[in-house]
Amino acid sequence: MTQYTDAPIFDADQHMYETPDALTRHLPERYRRAVQFVQVGRATRIAIRGKITDYIPNPTFDRVAAPGAWEKFFSGQNRDGQSLREMTGRAIESRPSFREPAPRLVEMDAQGVTEALVYPTLANLVEHSAAEDPELVVAMIHAINRWMLETWGYTHADRLFMTPVISCALVDDARRELDYVLENGAKVVLIKPAPVKGLRGWRSPALPEFDPFWADVERAGIPVVLHSSQPPLDDYINRWEPPDSNDFTEMSAFRWVTLGHREIADMLTSLICHGTFTRFPKLRVASIENGSAWIHPLFDDLQAAYGKMPQAFPEHPLEVFRRNVWVSPFWEGSVADVISTVGWDRVLFGSDFPHPEGLTEPRGYYAYAEGMDEKRTRDFMGDNARRLLGLPVRDPAGDRTPVAV
Repeated sequence: MTQYTDAPIFDADQHMYETPDALTRHLPERYRRAVQFVQVGRATRIAIRGKITDYIPNPTFDRVAAPGAWEKFFSGQNRDGQSLREMTGRAIESRPSFREPAPRLVEMDAQGVTEALVYPTLANLVEHSAAEDPELVVAMIHAINRWMLETWGYTHADRLFMTPVISCALVDDARRELDYVLENGAKVVLIKPAPVKGLRGWRSPALPEFDPFWADVERAGIPVVLHSSQPPLDDYINRWEPPDSNDFTEMSAFRWVTLGHREIADMLTSLICHGTFTRFPKLRVASIENGSAWIHPLFDDLQAAYGKMPQAFPEHPLEVFRRNVWVSPFWEGSVADVISTVGWDRVLFGSDFPHPEGLTEPRGYYAYAEGMDEKRTRDFMGDNARRLLGLPVRDPAGDRTPVAV
C-alpha cells in the first residue's frame, strides 16, 4: 500500500520555549526568593527553594538543541553508540517560532501543519522541584499560566491551542485555576501524570477528595492532557542507582529501562481503579508523549485484576479505558499498539516539535508510518485530535464513523 501523505496535520504534541521570566514575571513577591536563576560556572541554572535543578540543563532556552537532533537515538538507530549530548552537536539560537505564536504559524504553514496543541517546556520541573511547598507550586503554576496567556494566548488564530497547567495538589486552588483558564479561552488543560503533595501529604488526584475538581472539568467539557514530565519515581530509582546528575540527557541504561512509562500507566490505573472515570464518565483524557508500549501490559494487568476481583470495579476497566482515554504513540512507536486495544478513533499524532527528541518537522513521521489508507491517515494525523477538542474535521467526506479495526 502506498502511504497517503496529504492529510491536514493536527499535531497533538508541539512545544514552546519559555522566556526566563515565565516563572517569575507574575510570581507574588513573597515567593520571589524561592525561584531564581543562578550562574554555575558558565552555565545558567534554575534554583527552586534554594536547590539547583539540572533536569532542564538550559532553562533560559537562548540556545537549544536543533529539532530532531536525537532522532537516531529514539528511533533505535544509534549505531555509533553516541550519548544524547554527543548527538546534540552545536546548539542553535532559539528561533522566533519557538517563542511566539505568529512565527510559529508561519513555520507550521511551511511544514503542512494546520493546527497544534502547544505545551510549555519549563513547567516540566515545577511540581517535582517544589512539591514540598504546595502553595508555592500553585503560585508558580498560576504565574506561568499568566505568562502563557500574555505571550501566546490560550487559543491563537483557531490553530494553536495552548495547554495551561493545572496542579491538583490543593483542590480549591485547582478549581480556581481551571476557572481562570476557561474564562480566558483555554480549550484544553495539562495535568502531570503523578501523585500530588497537598497539605495532607502525597495522594492520587483520582481519589474522591478531588471530585469537586473533576466535576468542574466534566461540566466544562474540556479535555485533559497527561503529558510526560519530570518522573515522579526519581526518588525510588535513586535508591537503586544514586545519580551523578538529574540531567535527563545523562540517564543511565538502568534508569531508561526502569523508569519506562510507569507514571502514565499508574495515573490511568488510578483514574480507573479509584473510580474517577466512573463517577465522571464524560471526562476526555489524552496521554501525550508517553508512548504506547505500556498499553498491552496494562490491559493484561487490568483484565487479570478484574478476573480475580470484579467486585472491586464498578465497570469493566478496559471498557472504561476505551471510553475515556486517547493515546498519542511516540512518532517512532507503533500505532497498531493503540488501535488493537483502545480503538482507531482514540489514536493521536504528535511530533514533539521543536524538541530534539522529536522530529525535525512533523511530516517526517511518514518515514516511520506503518502503511495507512487515506481515511486512517486523515484520522490519525489530524481528525481524531479535532474530535477530541470538539473542532470540525477536515476530511472532505465529513465526520463519518472512524474505520473499525
